[in-house]
Amino acid sequence: MTTAGVWDPKQAGIDMKRKSSFSLLDNTKRPMPSEDEAGDQKEKLEKLWKLMDTYEPNDPESIQKSFARHLEYSLACTRFNFTMQDAYRAAGLVLRDRLLESLNDTNAYYRKMDVKRGYYLSAEYLIGRHMQNAIANLDLEQPFKEAFQGLGMQLEDLFHEEADPALGNGGLGRLAACFLDSMATLSLPCWGYGIRYSYGMFKQDIQNGRQVEMPDFWIGDGCPFEIPRPDITYPVRLYGEVVEGLDASGSWSMSWVGGEIVQAMAYDNPIPGFDTYNTNNLRLWRACASKEFDLDQYSAANFTDAVESRRKAEDLSAVLYPNDATYEGKELRLRQQYFFVSASLQDLLREFIKRPNYKWSELPEKVAVQMNDTHPTIAVAEMMRLLVDVMRVHWDEAWELTTKCLNYTNHTVMPEALEKWPVEMMTRMLPRHVQIIGELNLRWINALVAKYGDGPMIHALSIFEEGDVKKIRMGNLAIMGANKVNGVAAIHTEIIKKETFPEFYKYCCDSGKPDTIVNMTNGVTPRRWVHCANPALSAIFTKYLGSHEWLTDMTKLKDMLKFKEDPKLHAEWMDMKKTAKANLAGFVKEKLDLDIDQDALIDIQIKRIHEYKRQLLNVLYVIHRYQELKKKSPAEREKVQKRVVLIGGKAASAYVNAKIIIKLINNVGKVINNDPDTGKLLKIAFVPNYCVSAAQVMIPASDISEHISTAGTEASGTSNMKFVMNGGLIIGTMDGANIEIREECGEDTMFIFGCLEHEVAGISAKAKSGHYPIDSRLQAVFQAIRNGEFSKGEPEAHGEFCSLIDKLCNTHGAGTWEGDKYLVVYDFPSYVDAQNKVDATYADKSKWCKLSIQAASSMAKFSTDRTIQAPVSEFASTLLLLWPRVWVADAHDTRMLDQSGFYESRVWAADAHDARPVGLVRAEGLRPEGLL
Repeated sequence: MTTAGVWDPKQAGIDMKRKSSFSLLDNTKRPMPSEDEAGDQKEKLEKLWKLMDTYEPNDPESIQKSFARHLEYSLACTRFNFTMQDAYRAAGLVLRDRLLESLNDTNAYYRKMDVKRGYYLSAEYLIGRHMQNAIANLDLEQPFKEAFQGLGMQLEDLFHEEADPALGNGGLGRLAACFLDSMATLSLPCWGYGIRYSYGMFKQDIQNGRQVEMPDFWIGDGCPFEIPRPDITYPVRLYGEVVEGLDASGSWSMSWVGGEIVQAMAYDNPIPGFDTYNTNNLRLWRACASKEFDLDQYSAANFTDAVESRRKAEDLSAVLYPNDATYEGKELRLRQQYFFVSASLQDLLREFIKRPNYKWSELPEKVAVQMNDTHPTIAVAEMMRLLVDVMRVHWDEAWELTTKCLNYTNHTVMPEALEKWPVEMMTRMLPRHVQIIGELNLRWINALVAKYGDGPMIHALSIFEEGDVKKIRMGNLAIMGANKVNGVAAIHTEIIKKETFPEFYKYCCDSGKPDTIVNMTNGVTPRRWVHCANPALSAIFTKYLGSHEWLTDMTKLKDMLKFKEDPKLHAEWMDMKKTAKANLAGFVKEKLDLDIDQDALIDIQIKRIHEYKRQLLNVLYVIHRYQELKKKSPAEREKVQKRVVLIGGKAASAYVNAKIIIKLINNVGKVINNDPDTGKLLKIAFVPNYCVSAAQVMIPASDISEHISTAGTEASGTSNMKFVMNGGLIIGTMDGANIEIREECGEDTMFIFGCLEHEVAGISAKAKSGHYPIDSRLQAVFQAIRNGEFSKGEPEAHGEFCSLIDKLCNTHGAGTWEGDKYLVVYDFPSYVDAQNKVDATYADKSKWCKLSIQAASSMAKFSTDRTIQAPVSEFASTLLLLWPRVWVADAHDTRMLDQSGFYESRVWAADAHDARPVGLVRAEGLRPEGLL
């Protein structure tokens, strides 16, 4: 240990073999272009190439010089007057310089090797703060730390100046961000595509206990990491009409004309891999008007109308998930989805046709598109439109290409997520797409009728849903147009097969393709969620395992189990938790002005507020615990385990019941936290504006986390994985990834309660016949709510709280939307039992510590590296049909190369004295001429 208490691997004699130790600290020559690349311009470009032929050095002094240069020349600050926000932005630009070098060379290499590329389409990317993660992945932590300490600044203070990019809401967006990190780390040629929201979801404020949605203008101070690309724009047409006629070649064609055109402008965000020079890209689209300003309207004094087209265009990329309670809100959502899908597909097809002598038959060999949930599934129709109408590919060939290139991930079985758009709305907005979908559906139905005859199965598989309002079922369109469909946890995949899309699964089995629907259990990246979020735990793992290799191969964590009984490890593990709890206490004090006991059991539930996630069950239990404490004498209370309950998450702006639950949590907290009898033993607080940076403080501090959705409703969940990776245990149901975490970590590391998925239907049926008893302890909780104990004299709140519990008590409505759909009442008794078991187990600190170590050391399955990488069965090979493409490290290394000229597994420089960047060493005789 050093004097600062931080373990130094160099003192332990461990060779970390990180790239910057031998690659990026010196002024390193960059490769010249080949004759083919430069062509006739080689002589003219030679001087420019010589000026650009070195990499930015990464020693502390060079970083300081670069920082000072950006502070003065990029931000126009003076040495006498700059803020910490200015310092953060200048530091971000220093980092961006290095990211751009890697991104440019990575892209050049991909083009040179003509690799197959993956493209990830997602409406959300909850990427969190860039700086800390990028510095860690580039192996620049030590030089950056030394550089800024030498200037009187702490790197951590700069991290806190960065705003969380408001590009996502929950697990969907966070998974997308983790996937990008893993794909870059595994050197897979994959890009992400999405929308550059100006305001994101919303900033959640709590006023008088209620959620208030505030604009979250996260780019107000600028984002130093993004790269505006005004040179990359695409027109996106909306509305208009379809005109039939002959094209220039005399062929019959459909032309989509008229309407309005919005320009999609690209903003690039480099995504660096860990322990690799590989840097991929997240390309986000901003909507711009094709006509910025109408001078005629302005001249006629119609000043508002003069900029109307600009305002209307910018609405498309303003807010994530606009309120869809109105027709206009639904229409805006559909416009958003089509906007980013169209721009993304145009972009990737442009990249494909830049290849010399391209053939459309080669498209599936060079392009794989992953649709992340149902939001981007209009891609099926848009790919057909671009191929047939724009690229003039024959219909049958276009359909074959589309179904070989597209893949679909289903993330939830909630009805609201399996989007259905009114035919009338889509016909008005996307007339050509409705024609294409109609033709696809006609051919699909004809083939099904020939196979099965007419009947219910045909109606279930049709893309169109009949009814008073005819709708297009986007889930059906996605599964029909995808090469592979995947669920995100084992139980979720089985539900997709048996309940969500059973007819489609039967069709696949009857067609000899049962593996069309596959399971890809979700994961998280250990780089952000352990190494960055919990550096003390990262240091423990690296110390005991002898290297940092566990960060890219989490199976190595299993070796920690041999230290599970080691008292020395126990002491370090408990110190790690104390540090995390101290950080949490400071965070809660700053955000809520609430003091929490750092010796208490920390109980956390942080996720989107939704009735199926059952934050209501959690707060009802807290009220029960409070009631039990009030019954005890002072002496009896002294024996009770102290507990701090923290709940966080956003409710959709139109989701009334979810917002009432937030109000209930806050009112319960006001009562319990201020009760002198119980205030030291039990506290509950709602943490506002939950985001990635908040999670990085809260997750490492947890002792127990709550993942208590009704069995069969949570597709997977990823916060459960993050908590366990940080040594937290779970109280939860047999739902989503909880089941697989329990299998990996051991039954004793999880406190399970509640009904099972296959029991839900029977429970609901009994409830409807009047058999739905309410536990006496829960009746007491309901009575306290009805008596107004938590209403704080607010009639409106009292009425809302009573409406929540009246719904739960609607016996004949249980198991339905009118009653206790998510079986809160049914699961309450077993939930209380499980909470009692948590208290009893936590009382034995040594046992709890062993379970914590056991759980954290057993989480290899839940790294997104595994989800992406595992051969045959997982994402890259099964869905994208990609294999890792790696950089050459040493020209003298003669290990076996695959047919493409790549090493079969990642290798590192054999010669530590070779100062060239990994991957940019010319491998004479082993590599094609050119970049390498």
